[in-house]
Amino acid sequence: MTETVRQILSNYGSDNPGTLNNLARILNHGRLGGTGKMVILPVDQGWEHGPVRSFGPNPAGYDPRYHFELAIEAGLNAYAAPLGFLEAGAREFAGDLPLILKANNHDLLADEKDSWQALTASVEDAVRLGCCAIGLTIYPGSAMRMEMYEKLRGYAELAKKAGLAVVVWSYPRGSQLSKEGETAIDVCGYAAQIAAQLGAHIIKVKLPSNHIEQDAARKVFEKEQIPITTLAERVRNVMQCAFNGRRLVVFSGGAKKEDDNAIFDEARAIRDGGGNGSIIGRNSFQRKKADALKLLDTIVNIYAGKVK
Repeated sequence: MTETVRQILSNYGSDNPGTLNNLARILNHGRLGGTGKMVILPVDQGWEHGPVRSFGPNPAGYDPRYHFELAIEAGLNAYAAPLGFLEAGAREFAGDLPLILKANNHDLLADEKDSWQALTASVEDAVRLGCCAIGLTIYPGSAMRMEMYEKLRGYAELAKKAGLAVVVWSYPRGSQLSKEGETAIDVCGYAAQIAAQLGAHIIKVKLPSNHIEQDAARKVFEKEQIPITTLAERVRNVMQCAFNGRRLVVFSGGAKKEDDNAIFDEARAIRDGGGNGSIIGRNSFQRKKADALKLLDTIVNIYAGKVK
């Protein structure tokens, strides 16, 4: 156990030894093990966006085992996926990689103004598959957000009793926000705070833009001259919103980008802003494996401080 990981675990003083052990398994695994930095592979897009949109660009991704292999070969900290994908490989790859069960999901088969997630797996499923954590999505800004918060709190309680860590995808969207507001700096920081208040151990948010959605927040940013010009400054502000960095925050890689340098610049900004790392799906598994491994190698080296 490195001193860095020991310090991070000390921020979760109310958790039982089982939960802390599983959180440590994620932090200590892979090429970034022990550093406090993480790169996680999430593959819930087959459900969230549809299989053709997700795996058509790289048909190898239709096979759930491909993603286990990619995360293992890249030396990542963990792999997150819905129940079916994990069941398809958990036995074959048992012990090779920390797993996060994505326990709620939604589809895009109907238009919706306010997104909603169905519970699609149980805490018992996570324990049976040997997972370290369960993952749940909430949509701050949705008209359904209050019920989502209540369901998350109850589910997280069950997970913690079972000794699992809790990962929260906190993605602002819905009729209460503009499209630009979904990644606004004030809204992303608010989303991180909500997830932390709901008991998340690891928080996943999108990278924030310099747009400010709420007039009341804009007044404070301007009066206090809070710096948000650069992406690194905005990441630092989100980390402050996550209990001043006392909760782990990883940032989404978003839709596939054609410019690898843009992905690397984002990783540098996360690193320089004090973020804990990236959770990067489509920008990795939608490439041929050799290209994905090359990309992930550079991202890991950026967080390890081997690449400036």
